[in-house]
Amino acid sequence: MSTIHAILQRHALIDPHESDKHKAFKRFEREAPNELWQMDFKGHVALSAGGRCHPLTVLDDHSRFSVCLKALGNEQSASVQSALSEAFRCYGLPRRIITDNGPPWGDTPEHPYTRLGVWLIRLGIGVNHSRPYHPQTLGKDERFHRTLKAEVLTHTSLRDLTNAQGHFDAWRAVYNLERPHHALDMKPPITRYQASPRSFPEQLPAVDYPEGSIVRRVQDGGKLSYRGRNYRVGQALRGYAVALQPDPEHDGAIDSYFCHQRVAKINLHDHELMQV
Repeated sequence: MSTIHAILQRHALIDPHESDKHKAFKRFEREAPNELWQMDFKGHVALSAGGRCHPLTVLDDHSRFSVCLKALGNEQSASVQSALSEAFRCYGLPRRIITDNGPPWGDTPEHPYTRLGVWLIRLGIGVNHSRPYHPQTLGKDERFHRTLKAEVLTHTSLRDLTNAQGHFDAWRAVYNLERPHHALDMKPPITRYQASPRSFPEQLPAVDYPEGSIVRRVQDGGKLSYRGRNYRVGQALRGYAVALQPDPEHDGAIDSYFCHQRVAKINLHDHELMQV
C-alpha cells in the first residue's frame, strides 16, 4: 500500500489537502457525565485456582471514569444485572448505555433486545448497540481494556474471583483517582466525573403509556398483532405491552415503543419491519 501511495503521490494524483482531511482527528465525547456509559467484557482470563474470570467493564464516555470493573465467573444476564445494580446504587442511572451486539446484551441485528436490555429500558435508560464489525464505537472502553491488560492482567496472577476483585478494586482506585489520562489533559477521570442525580429504584416502575395510545401486548414468539397481521418485535418483549405511533417522517410506517425506547418500525405497505 505504501508503494502504491508513493506512485500516486509522484504523479500528483493525490490532493494534499484531501490527505490532510483524512489525517485530521476529532475526539468525540459526550458533553456531561452519565450521558452515555460504554459497557463490554474484557476477554476472559484463567484463574490459578481453576475456572475463568470475565471482567465486566463500564466506562463513562465523558470522563473515562470507570463506574464498574467486576470480576465475574460468567457472562450471563443475571451476573451483569447484579453488577450493574451495584454500580447504579453507587453512581445513579446514566441516560444511555451502549454495548456491542453479542450476548448477553445483543440478540440479532433485527431484534437486538434481550431481557437485560428490557430491564435497562424499564429503568429509563436508553439502550444502544454498536454497529456490527465496528469496535471503534466502544473505543474508550476498548482503550480501557488495553490499559487493564497492560497494567494488571499481564503481570498479575489471579487466584480466584475474590482475589481478582481485590486486584481490580485497587487498580480501579488508582485509575479513577490518581492516574493521569492523555485525553483529559493529563488529569485523572475523577476530575471530570460526578454521580448521576437519577437514583436507582429498588422496584421497577410500571410500564405505562399516555391515554389514547395504541397498545398491543407482545405474544409468544415476540410477535404483536396489528390490523390483522403479526409482526415480530423480539422475544425479549414477550408478555409486555408496547405502544404504536405513526411515524411522521415515513408514510405508512408505525413506530413500536417499549416505555421510552423505539424498538421496531413497521412498514404497513410491505407488512415488514424496517431498520430502526
